[in-house]
Amino acid sequence: MHLNRVVITGRGAVSPFGLGVDTLLENIWCGNSAVRRMEGWADIKGLKSHIAAPVPAFDCKTLLPRSVRRTMGAMATYATLATKEAIKDCALSDEILTSGKTGAAIGSTTGSAAAYEEFYSKYLPEKALEEIKSGEFFKMMGHSCVANVCLALGINGEQWAPVSACTSSSQSIGLGYILVQSGRQQVMLCGGADEAHASVTGVFDLLRAASCNNADPENGCRPFHQNRDGVVCGGGSGIVVLENYESAKARGVKIYGEIIGFGNVTDSGHIANPARESMIRAMRNAMAEAGLQPEDIDYVNAHATGTNLGDIAEAVAIAAAVDGETPVSSFKGHLGHTLGAAGALELIAVLEMLERQEILPTRNLDKIDPRCAVADLLTTKRFSNLTTVLKNNFALGGVNTSLVIRRCGL
Repeated sequence: MHLNRVVITGRGAVSPFGLGVDTLLENIWCGNSAVRRMEGWADIKGLKSHIAAPVPAFDCKTLLPRSVRRTMGAMATYATLATKEAIKDCALSDEILTSGKTGAAIGSTTGSAAAYEEFYSKYLPEKALEEIKSGEFFKMMGHSCVANVCLALGINGEQWAPVSACTSSSQSIGLGYILVQSGRQQVMLCGGADEAHASVTGVFDLLRAASCNNADPENGCRPFHQNRDGVVCGGGSGIVVLENYESAKARGVKIYGEIIGFGNVTDSGHIANPARESMIRAMRNAMAEAGLQPEDIDYVNAHATGTNLGDIAEAVAIAAAVDGETPVSSFKGHLGHTLGAAGALELIAVLEMLERQEILPTRNLDKIDPRCAVADLLTTKRFSNLTTVLKNNFALGGVNTSLVIRRCGL
């Protein structure tokens, strides 16, 4: 069976720094943090973490017509704007977009958390439905992001909505890679979205996995740090356009990178605890599919959320699957953990590192946990000859993903 080469030709972002890829990359390269103290969260009984990395407020009325906005929660709005930017970035015509040759795979953790709160705050006190608008369900459904994107943009190809928490967008990208590789679709719009909300942070708080560094928000998320204390949740959307290489070449568009391997494995040992052996398998499977050896990997972008168990497991797994000398860093110190958007937003930054031949360090990492030091954890920017990189994302429920991306033109 002939397998197509799969390349990335478009990028779109709504991030905790604001609208657009340029805004995302400028702030990451400046070393900024999007984490801040959330107004009103200290008044929520039992919630100990009061920090997050939300998308800054903006007027979506000027960006999207009401006809499409009315069924969108915040995360679907983010996904639609990010998708529109990605489509514009790769000059994808309406003809290709609506031909059935273009599909979409856009995931999230759940439907809109704010929409759930709105719905049940009206329904539960009196078990009454009179005040609830008919469109609220479409903001709450698990595939709200991809459904609304497809409706807003006239997508007639395959529609997929991987819902796997922190790996939602990385699974979406991996799925898009498989669909384009096999020839089922010429183009796939892939990524994920989520929104910052007290109830989402509350879930991690209940698991004792949320950062409570409320007095110093910008240093709240500290992956691999000796004194890290947990996750800082965020929101946004990252979308990349995946395309058959021959199609991209014929259209003469810029190619940001090529996906050459995807590892996606399950750990069934524990629903919450990380498993280093499964992380190792995901990375090794991705490299095997790409036909690579560990020494071929120039950089690993770690999932590394700032939890005690997760960071240690991943550092040890990277050292075992690749080696202890390949540079490693995470973007969670800049962005917080954007959950369903994390894999795609972070991949956009990884693609930029391939472009600039620069590796950015993990923000807030001034004191490395000795238990994580088996990996080469960067604390300063490094200029390097980057050709091939690994991008990891892991999720509650035992989901472990790894993508191999190669610099374009190689």
